[in-house]
Amino acid sequence: MDPTRALLERLSDGAVAGVVDFRGDPAPRASTGRWPAAMFVLVVEIAERFAYNGVSANLISYLTGPLAESTATAAVAINAWSGVAMMLPLLVACVADAWLGRFRTIVLASILFVVSLGMLTLSSALPAFHSDGCSSFTALSLACSPSPVQVTIFYVSLYMVALAEAGHKPCSQAFGADQFDQHHPKESVSRSSFFNWWFLGMCSGTAATTMVSSYIQDNIGWGLGFGIPCLIMLFALAIFLLGTRRYRYYTSTHSSPFARLARALVALITGSKSSQCLQAYYILQPRPKNQCVWSLVTSTTLAGEDAEFNAEHREEVRGLLRLFPIWTTCIIYAVISSQSPTFFTKQVATLDRRIGATFLVPPAALQTFICLTIIAFVPVYDRLLVPAARRFTRLSTGITMLQRIGTGLVLSLVAMVVAALVEAKRLGVAREAGLVDDPKAALPMSLWWMVPQYVLFGVSDVFAMIGLQEFFYDQVPDALRSLGLAFYLSIFGVGNFFSSFLISAIDGATKKRGASWFSNNLNRAHLDYFYCLLAGLCAVELLAFIIVSRVYVYKKRVAHHDDSGAIL
Repeated sequence: MDPTRALLERLSDGAVAGVVDFRGDPAPRASTGRWPAAMFVLVVEIAERFAYNGVSANLISYLTGPLAESTATAAVAINAWSGVAMMLPLLVACVADAWLGRFRTIVLASILFVVSLGMLTLSSALPAFHSDGCSSFTALSLACSPSPVQVTIFYVSLYMVALAEAGHKPCSQAFGADQFDQHHPKESVSRSSFFNWWFLGMCSGTAATTMVSSYIQDNIGWGLGFGIPCLIMLFALAIFLLGTRRYRYYTSTHSSPFARLARALVALITGSKSSQCLQAYYILQPRPKNQCVWSLVTSTTLAGEDAEFNAEHREEVRGLLRLFPIWTTCIIYAVISSQSPTFFTKQVATLDRRIGATFLVPPAALQTFICLTIIAFVPVYDRLLVPAARRFTRLSTGITMLQRIGTGLVLSLVAMVVAALVEAKRLGVAREAGLVDDPKAALPMSLWWMVPQYVLFGVSDVFAMIGLQEFFYDQVPDALRSLGLAFYLSIFGVGNFFSSFLISAIDGATKKRGASWFSNNLNRAHLDYFYCLLAGLCAVELLAFIIVSRVYVYKKRVAHHDDSGAIL
């Protein structure tokens, strides 16, 4: 049978074009991909969230506790580490797209997670790594300084976690979205919904680890608090490998995305001028009896090939460059997002955290409200708001991706205003109670005052963060999708670095005037001023976002219609 005809018959039987199964054969639509395959990827993502947040959620308590760092120093260290974890995906995504592939990268990153979390467990739990007479079996053992060995192993392990995170972040989400065919009417709708449920799964893992790990770390010990995420990650890796036969695999680009971008940039600059400079090419061709001759090839043929090559790469670089204004106008949103695991947690530690007679809520546990809000609101958004908006816009997604992101930016601005007002209230309570110079005393102010800003963060993330994920996956050239999600993550990487810079600069400037905004005694600090500054920067960013989004032109795609007539 003719090979072309055979391929067409297989496609008509349900094979997905351009995708292979685990054997390397064309992937059958009925037995691969879609939600049954995506669920395996969701499992490993939930575990990855549990593992990463098992470290990051309460990290400021570990740095200011067992490692005896100041509040400002700890916040800077956390933001720098988070920035590295969010920037490394740019490099790892290139390796995944060009050589390893997303599946192998996820497996290797999961293994690295297990190793690094095991090292964190050892550094925090084994007395051999601590100074003489010290123990870090409990979070309350703060009487002595950590040993250099403990600090070294801890930070090496911490940045290994960042590297593992860099492998997971762009590849797992892109691999999950790859399980849905964007050119199939029903599967394209499922893919848009996938980003909502993906974020819900992420938040489920984050909520679980924030509640469980923070309590264990604060009340039982850091060794067990780091050890449990390690075991969960090992179990999730085994589950992920069980789905190998069901996955759809996209072939690699066979070249480094950075190299593709470099060639694309050259092609964009030179345009068609390079082909005009080519008058003739000489190609060395072998002949019988090992004799070689030069044969002249007309410039017309090769110039045509060169023009086609340049056109392809010019489109790729244009596809990325047109995303840069959107990327730039979301940096302050990332700065705001970085405050919840640092200063918010330290604020909660000063409040009345009692529930009942004896139970004390761990300070980091309030981050759970961000996750719970997302878990509650994603179904509302996906099942109620989108269908309602669809009736007016005729879009399958209800509103555009940029409209979704913009709504999230507005909510993050509101969250910062609320955070500034609550902090001003907390400082007032400290003055009225005469506890300004007693930072270890619990203020007569309930921790529930902090809940609204966490809830606003959660609702903001449903709009902005999920919208950014879908935008940077959907709008990049198809060959560079892992790199596109890495660009999305780099927003938060740069945001964390910028937050670190702001804190360092403001801390140094305000110390010279007598009192740091980030004093170790939060009752004498001025986090309310810092939050007002972030709110002002967010307002400027929002204005710039509105301007650039109004002129943005979405990537062209094949239009489909669902049963209601909405454009897919």
